[in-house]
Amino acid sequence: MVASVEQTYLTPEEYLQLEKASAIKHEYIDGDAYAMAGASDAHVTIAGNLFAELRSYLRGKGCRAYISDMKARIESLNRFFYPDVMVTCDQRDQETPTYKRFPKLIVEVLSESTAAFDRGDKFFDYQRLESLQEYVLINTHVQRVECYRRAENGLWSVQFFGPTDPAFQLPSIGYKGSLASLYEDVVFPKVDSAANQDTTQL
Repeated sequence: MVASVEQTYLTPEEYLQLEKASAIKHEYIDGDAYAMAGASDAHVTIAGNLFAELRSYLRGKGCRAYISDMKARIESLNRFFYPDVMVTCDQRDQETPTYKRFPKLIVEVLSESTAAFDRGDKFFDYQRLESLQEYVLINTHVQRVECYRRAENGLWSVQFFGPTDPAFQLPSIGYKGSLASLYEDVVFPKVDSAANQDTTQL
């Protein structure tokens, strides 16, 4: 996300109309529209891998998976975000073709420019979605998946999956997948060993 492109307050309706004609995507936070930055090869590949897996897995189950061009709307906070992957099983979401209000699962693929926001304010905002059962963060530098899950008492817990785990699980939709498939064709950035050594010595 980058700086706001509007100086005046936009209503949700005005934002949706402008977004239809825009060549680039914008997220919306209480009257302000923010242009979204481009994604890396790893980011796009991971999101695409997961979407392809979920699209096939959910066929015939009454749920729909969406990739990054579909908005999630948080009406109580006056927000629209573009999750990297989102799953909804609520039929009411078929009434709104450009956004979804009742997602069960939201996935964000982390990037250097958005990681802090995805872990902080955005996660806090997503928690206002009563339908949301699981929020997943996927690392693009190493094989690491963080799954945040809402319990019946409303509290959130987290489970981490890494390269030594044969699979990761998304209980919100009953899915079990492999990290090998999730990270297929992903080329991780090279680590500068000299730089790491210098940092260690400080």
